[in-house]
Amino acid sequence: MAVNVKDFDLDRENTWCPGCGNFAILDVLKNTLANLGLSPSKVLVVSGIGQAGKMPGHFRVNTLNVLHGRVLPAATGVSLSSNRLKIIAVGGDGDGLAEGGNHIIHAARRNIDVTYLMHNNMVYGLTKGQVSPTSDSGLQTPTTPNGNPLAGLNPVMLLLGLKANFVARSFSGSKEQLGRILEKAIKKPGFAFIDILQPCPSFNKVNTHGWFKKRVYDINEEGHKPDSLSEAFKAAMEWGERIPTGIFYDNQNAKPVFNEALLGSRDRSLTEEKLNPLDIEDIMKEHL
Repeated sequence: MAVNVKDFDLDRENTWCPGCGNFAILDVLKNTLANLGLSPSKVLVVSGIGQAGKMPGHFRVNTLNVLHGRVLPAATGVSLSSNRLKIIAVGGDGDGLAEGGNHIIHAARRNIDVTYLMHNNMVYGLTKGQVSPTSDSGLQTPTTPNGNPLAGLNPVMLLLGLKANFVARSFSGSKEQLGRILEKAIKKPGFAFIDILQPCPSFNKVNTHGWFKKRVYDINEEGHKPDSLSEAFKAAMEWGERIPTGIFYDNQNAKPVFNEALLGSRDRSLTEEKLNPLDIEDIMKEHL
């Protein structure tokens, strides 16, 4: 039976602020899943705490909502335990790079079979606009009233430094581009990361929809080929009057996904492994 985007509709009040980029991201995600023929029962969305973390509550899919910053270890566990679901992890820039900064390192290193969407509005949107790891230098927030003293962290540069399997950036106002990137990311075996720039109309009055719209451009349309890590680094270093988006790196030398490295096959999962309990009686006697 063909999958229709309406299969993902859920009759529930949406509490995002008007103008939030999450609306566009959700719309693109639903359409992409339908275009790929992935029914709601075949998809799991793992989310943390924050406005982005509310996403699974606004459409019909399997859902796992976890602690702030712990999206990727939870997604890793599900990926290892079952290979029957397409796993999408979602979280904000604070969730993924502050509380969860350690986990993104190991998710990329292990090459877990998960597509990770980072909703990057450059502030903490749920908790009233505090400075986040990606906030630009000088941004005034409740926690930096005199301006952010630090340069914003570049998630794309970070993931390229980790030699992640698939690294991209898009903008919530570029729905067609985001859809193309998302489809490739979901199809890509292993860890796929998309940094999605979006406005927070309530708490970020600098990095607005118009601010992004004036600056973003597609590096792939300008000739960038995502098969070179060094060229990807060069493209990712730009940030300012022009902001590059698109697929920066798509690893063509397919490294094993974590299931394969740990269990010997991408098609095996921990739920299908035979239980081999360790007899610890002799060990206990040695220490009693």
